[in-house]
Parts: sequence; structure tokens; C-alpha cells
Amino acid sequence: MITKNIKMLCLALLLHTAAFAKDYVLTSPDKKISVRIAVNKQVTWSVWRGKEVLIKPSAMGMTLDAGSHLGSSPKVIKAATHSIKQTITAVVPVKNKVIPEIYNELSLIMKGGYSIEFRAYDDGVAYRFVTSLETEQVEVKNEEVAFNFNENCDIYLPKENNKELQSHYEGDFKAMKLADISAEQYGYLPLYISTPAGTKMVVTESDIQDYPNLFLYGTGGNSLTGSFPKVILEATPKGDRQEIIVKKADYHAKTKGKRSYPWRTVIISGSDKGLLENELVYKLAKPNALKETAWIKPGKVAWDWWNDNNIYGVNFKSGLNTATYKYYVDFAAEFGLEYIILDEGWSRTTTDLMASNPQLDLKELISYAAGKKVGIILWTLWGPLDKNMDAILDEYVKWGVKGIKVDFMARADQYMVNFYERTAKATAERKLLLDMHGAYKPVGLNREYPNLLNYEGVRGMENNKWEETITPVHNATLPFTRMVAGPMDYTPGAMLNTNKGEFRMSHSSPMSMGTRAHQTAMYVLYDSPLQMLCDNPSNYRKEPVYTQYVSRFPTTWDKTIALEGKIGEYALVARKNGDHWYIGGLTNWDARSFSIDMTFLDHKKYKIEILKDGINVGKHAADYQLLTQEIGKGEKLNVDMAAGGGYAAILTPIN
Repeated sequence: MITKNIKMLCLALLLHTAAFAKDYVLTSPDKKISVRIAVNKQVTWSVWRGKEVLIKPSAMGMTLDAGSHLGSSPKVIKAATHSIKQTITAVVPVKNKVIPEIYNELSLIMKGGYSIEFRAYDDGVAYRFVTSLETEQVEVKNEEVAFNFNENCDIYLPKENNKELQSHYEGDFKAMKLADISAEQYGYLPLYISTPAGTKMVVTESDIQDYPNLFLYGTGGNSLTGSFPKVILEATPKGDRQEIIVKKADYHAKTKGKRSYPWRTVIISGSDKGLLENELVYKLAKPNALKETAWIKPGKVAWDWWNDNNIYGVNFKSGLNTATYKYYVDFAAEFGLEYIILDEGWSRTTTDLMASNPQLDLKELISYAAGKKVGIILWTLWGPLDKNMDAILDEYVKWGVKGIKVDFMARADQYMVNFYERTAKATAERKLLLDMHGAYKPVGLNREYPNLLNYEGVRGMENNKWEETITPVHNATLPFTRMVAGPMDYTPGAMLNTNKGEFRMSHSSPMSMGTRAHQTAMYVLYDSPLQMLCDNPSNYRKEPVYTQYVSRFPTTWDKTIALEGKIGEYALVARKNGDHWYIGGLTNWDARSFSIDMTFLDHKKYKIEILKDGINVGKHAADYQLLTQEIGKGEKLNVDMAAGGGYAAILTPIN
């Protein structure tokens, strides 16, 4: 009798559980990707590509103050689905001017004043929490984020060791296995994953506002779990740009009770090549908030810091002075560059941002530059700007400055995220451009505020001054990792180029690994609406034919087509701007050749101006060839790259 009662009780419990459990399936418009959501004791999602399981059931949830836990014992009140098919016209087109936005969405409206939204695109999936709580303000103690991958995949995740989850986001993307990341180790996004079956994924996030960035900890297995920097309650300064955290809160965000949270995003592609075209972070971000945008002018920049103002062949002493910067202005005007940046050292001190140093007549320089149609962008530390933003920016507008480069944030907590948005809004209101350095990765804010043209958050050319990590392998890794999140201020343009084993570090005469053509290709391959020419204007002027060629590359694109790509090995793209097409590609330390089918061309015939590795590039890495020929739609283009080499081309239609 007891056994029979136990069986009946178990059956009743099973039926009760089944009655409240619910599974949902959301598919991409092309039916190739599916998201399976299970609502049981927790809400979990799993992700499939065809018959391949990419992510096994992974839980999501949020713990708020007063013990409230969103996602625990969930009860679905309503499940709403809808499909969207529209286009986005980018104000500042990083990859494409017109971006198709096609997706299916499922919204699970839960008891307790919250919902979870899921989206499936043909090139990725995402989910986010949305709250409509009666409480005006809540403290988010924790957000449960987990990615339970189906297998021990190959990954590229920049590992960090700062216990406070503070980062310059300039880590090295190194190949490893998921299981290599222990529970004590973590990395920042974006995370690249390649499954044994060959599917590629990039995990990142979009639309972060009033909320910290996500970091991922290992487990020693096939899973990664999320963590967030806590709110800083007290910190003491250390020098002009560092701080020591004294006290943290037990929550990572204090925010509104009614709001949407960041999109947890998984970009999906059948090949590495497909990642070169992906714009999912941009699509998930908030739309443009600016009514007037015609004043936003992307462009190329003559940059002083990398070359240490080390100009030569002049009759004055180079340095952080008026004469030197007039030389930069003259160079920019001569080659049609839109801007120069005055980096660290232009101001009276790094914390006094409203006066120039005694050797620099800034007002005279700005007037001189305006006469030559060259804009001035000023470097600032984030801390002093944060304390006196309105007064500083108003003064810059009076001076005639065109934009600012903000540096050394090195944080990704809630306050810093809010600083980004506040700075983007304040500069936009004054028609100032914005370049974020010492910054976390792009999360779509450049869509809402398109005056935010660029982010660093990358281990770029500057590191050549003090280390040997910026190799052709590294350069061939970035397009499939960091750049998938959005534009990156890598700062290319080195004129002193070296083959393998020849590189040496130098502060005042820095150089690059790889060939001149390798550097040139970056002006097409790397997304960067505010693109640097990092080297010495004197070096550029010594080679006017080369410099004139590089100065012809635009910094925004109407269309991007990925031609070839494999992480850490090579990347090759075609881009369109106006009537012209441009091709750029680079390789690691292995020489290689491609035969490209030119079916993407619009017109029948083009003049193609090719810059490729020179005949003697194996002995002299700066050796290149410039060739001009004709090519037609549908013909084959042979692309040859030397070891550490590259390839660039400008295509002009023949009427």
C-alpha cells in the first residue's frame, strides 16, 4: 500500500512538473539556426546549427536585492513571437551602408514583472532580460550567464589576472582549448570558438547601458561562466591615471526597475570568412539618437605619439611645440588627410586640460590648420574630463577643436559604462568627434551616437615600441576576434618594416613586423572610421608615391565582401566606396597565393592599381611593387603575398 501511494505521488509530481514545464523553439529566418528554450525550475537555452549542438542547455537568471531572483521557478504568462524584415542605414558605415535586419523574436513574459527576449538571425542569436518592476531602483547582485559548449572547442580568449576585473582590453588572442581555462582564470569578450565540426562562433554583448561589461571565467571543462565588476564605492588616486580600489559594493549595478539589459550575443558562421562580414553587435544596438549628423566626418589622421614627434630635415627642434605641429598640419594638407591628433603632452599638464604647454600656441595652430582644411583632435585623460566635462568641452568648441581622444579608462564597471555614454552625448551635443582609447570593446554605442568613431581596446601598433607580440600572426587573428565586435583603432602605417627575426623595439623610431604591403592592406581590411597614419611625416614625405597611394583609401564603406579568411593565417576582403572598389589582404609568416573571382564588380571594366610585395621583399621588407592594369567583371585576380606580406588594390571604373 505504501509502495502504491509513493508511485501515485511520484506520478502526480511528474504530471505537475510537466504541466508547468514548457519548451520553445525559435529558428532563424533561413531555418539553419535554432534556439531551444526550456522553462523548468530555471530558464535555459541551447543553440543548434542544423543538427550540430553548439551550446548545450545553459541557465540564465538575475539576482536582485531583497532576494528576488529572475529566472528561478519561472512562470510564463505569455509567449509572443514576431518577425522583422527591414534595413538599417548606417550614419557611419563601418562595413556596409545598408544593413539587412532580418530576424525572428520570441518574448517570454513572466510572472514577477520581467520578460526574456530571444532573437535568431541567420548569422547569430541573442537573449536579454527586460524588467518592468514596480520598484523605482534595484540593485543587481548577480546575473547568471553560462555557456555550456557541447565539446572541448578551440578558442581564442585573452586571459586576464586582475582580481578587480579591470582591463585595458589589450590582451593577446592566443589559440587554446576550452578546458585550458581554469576556474581561477578569466578573459574578456569577444571570445572566438571553433567546434570540431568547423562551425565558428564569437561570443560578445551589445547595447550595454548603465550596466557593467561581462567577463568569462573558465571551469576546466567545456563551460564558461559570467562575472561582472562590482560597483566601486571608494578608490584612492595613484598618479594621474591609476587608482587603487578601497571599497566595493556587493552588487554590480544599481539601476532602474524598468529597463532592458544587455544582449548576450553569439555570432555564428560556417567559416572564418563569414565573420569578416558580421555586424550583429551593431544590429542589436539602439538606433541613432542624433537628429543632425551631416557634421560627422570620418577620415584619416596624422598621429604624433607613435613616432615620438621624431621629424627630421627641418630647421627647428622637434617636440611638443607649435612648429612641429604645423609640420604635421602641412603634411596632412599635402596628402589630403582630414585631421591631426595632438596626443599626450599638448596640455599644460595631463590633468589641466584647458591650457596648452608653454611651447605650443594652440589657438594659432588651430587657426593655421583651419586655413588648410585640417581639423585638430585633442587627447585627454578620462579622469579630469569626467570631473569637468561641460567646461572643458565648451572651451574646446570655442577654440575650434574638431574632436577628442579619451584615454586610460581601463575599467568596464557600471560607472565607466555610463561615462562612455555621457561623453558620447556631450560631444555630440557640441558637434565633436570622439575616439575612445584605453577602452573596452565596442558594444554598439557607436550606432546610437555615430560621432563615436572609434575604439581602441586592441593590442595594436603602439605595442611595437616595447614588446614583440605584434606579429603577422597576431594581425591575421584580430579580424576574426576583436574586430568582430566593431571598429578598432589599431593605428597602422609603419614605414620601417622588418622580416622575421629582424625586428627590434624602439621608442623614437618604432618599426613593424611584416612587409610594407602588410601594413598597407590594413587600410582596407581593418574597420576604422577614424584611421591613423601612425608613422613620422618625414618618413612619409621621403616616399611620396607610396604615401599618395595610402592617402586614397577611404575609412568608411558602402559594401564589404569577404573573399578569404582563416584565423591566425590570412584575411582578404573587397570593399566598395562610391564607384570604387578596394581590396586588402594580409598573411601570417607563410607566403600564399589566391585566385579571386571578380564577379562582385558592378561594371564591366576597371583600372586596378595594385600594391604588392616587391621582388626583393625577402631581403628588404619595405620593398613593394605598384602595378596598373585592367580587369573585368567575372575575371580572375591572382593575389600573391610574401611571408609576413600583404596585398592592396584600388579599382576605378572605366567609363
